Amino acid sequence: MTSLTVSTAISSGRVRLVSDRQEALLTARIRVLLVAAGFAVLALIAMLRIAVLGIGGGSSGPLSLSEALLPPRGEISDRNGIALARNYPARALWFNPTALGEDGPPLVKPAAEVAAELKRIFPDLDQKRVERMLASGKGGYLRRRVLPEEANRVYELGEIALEVPPETDRHYPQGTMAAHVLGFVGADGKGRVGMEQVLDTRLSDPAQRGAPVELSIDMRVQGALEDELRRGMLATNAKGAAGLVLDVDTGEVMALASLPEFNPNKIDRTGEQYMFNRVTNQVYELGSTFKPLTVAAAIDAGTVRNFGKRYDASPVSIAGYTIKDSHPLGASLNIPEMLIHSSNTVTARVSDELGPVRLRRAMIDLGMNQRPHIELPARGFPIWQKGKWSRITNMTVGFGHGIAVTPLHLASAYAAMVNGGILRPATLHKIEPGQAPKGRRVFKASTSARMNQLMRMITLYGTGKNADAPGYRVGGKTGSAEKPGAGGYRRSSLVSTFAAAFPMDRPRFVIIAMLDEPQGTTASSFQRTAAWNAAPIVGKLVPRIGPILGVRPDMNRDVDISDLRPLIPGGDE
Repeated sequence: MTSLTVSTAISSGRVRLVSDRQEALLTARIRVLLVAAGFAVLALIAMLRIAVLGIGGGSSGPLSLSEALLPPRGEISDRNGIALARNYPARALWFNPTALGEDGPPLVKPAAEVAAELKRIFPDLDQKRVERMLASGKGGYLRRRVLPEEANRVYELGEIALEVPPETDRHYPQGTMAAHVLGFVGADGKGRVGMEQVLDTRLSDPAQRGAPVELSIDMRVQGALEDELRRGMLATNAKGAAGLVLDVDTGEVMALASLPEFNPNKIDRTGEQYMFNRVTNQVYELGSTFKPLTVAAAIDAGTVRNFGKRYDASPVSIAGYTIKDSHPLGASLNIPEMLIHSSNTVTARVSDELGPVRLRRAMIDLGMNQRPHIELPARGFPIWQKGKWSRITNMTVGFGHGIAVTPLHLASAYAAMVNGGILRPATLHKIEPGQAPKGRRVFKASTSARMNQLMRMITLYGTGKNADAPGYRVGGKTGSAEKPGAGGYRRSSLVSTFAAAFPMDRPRFVIIAMLDEPQGTTASSFQRTAAWNAAPIVGKLVPRIGPILGVRPDMNRDVDISDLRPLIPGGDE
């Protein structure tokens, strides 16, 4: 072969090699472009899908791209932005009997064997129920929440009919805390019981679920309230407890608790038993906590002017009944002494002077004849004597018997009594500064000022001593009422309540603490009355929540009660 031929062959090989490289490079570029185009098409389809969903979106019209990407249900937070209810991606365990075809068997293994294997993955599973469901051939949920590692173990079973579809889980990060305020979301995606039910439309509307709905409650205050109520309930073996903290100037509920509570993250039979809200839905005869309201109505009406006037303290016989005190308090008492010692007989005589028309009118003005004002769906209707009140009804209502209301009724009434006389509706929505409702006047400002003095005296010298927290100027009134039953009142079953406000030189918050059927234990010095069980709850709670709410202890400030001290034994010391 000549050198020219060899050279030509080599040159031709180089040309082919270059051509092959260029062809390979071009092919690679085309593939990259095709992959990129594929991703672009998928992105475009996704955007079009979102746009289509947006066009048919919520009640407020078409959705923007950002709105369509929001979670399917809005979040709820406390007044400081702490998450109370939010959505998380989750998975469920679903039985699909047609996974192998309409004519094929739903399961590879027998239903009993599959149920047993699922039981090993989920120890709390109801094996018999699952076995019946698998054997029936009807599809449905076997379990609502499945962890990723559990889902992998389900896949390992090799049963195609056991599916683990992705879902959205409504989660309550604070667990049981504020359960009766929040409620829960049912299997159908609808809110139940609490604010989840009240806000259901708003939380479900894609156009409104961008920012969390802020409630009035403060989770720090809520946690302290629940903790102290639980301690009091367990210490006295009470069957239940209830309480709330209310801003007297705005009506905002800073905390609301009903015990025992339920877990909104896991609704079971036990939880269903505890969904009843003792604060807003259960009505009670709240006993002597009504006495300050009766005195305030009498001051407003002018039937009580002279606080040094002495009233007969002997038993009152009327309509075949005898009204008496728990123990003799002396022959006569004045108004400060009557409140300090919690006299039924003197309160009955004050109510008698006021008269049934005016006392009834005062109670109506305070909303005691209708359901309490708050957003929650469960609101109890008071047990209220319709029509004209008899003389004995008037007397017994004066000291909290013959009328049954919720603890929320009492809180709102006390807020009006201490805040200058203005009644405002309670609310679970956060109110911005300067936006509080005007409310309506139910007591004179001068009456409110006098009641603040008297309330403070009760904790300094009377049955409320165990509620006094040094530096916080607490005022309040005890109430221990026998629960009605077949044939009359049950002396062994009490509802113990302490209604308080602080600081009494400028009241800002009302607290209600209530125990249902407390027992005499070592913790309560073997006493069942509110002075020994409900009052101490408030005394421990106030120092915990005061600084959180902007009220710091001050030993150099207090209510001026110098004109009332000489009216009570030992008061001028």
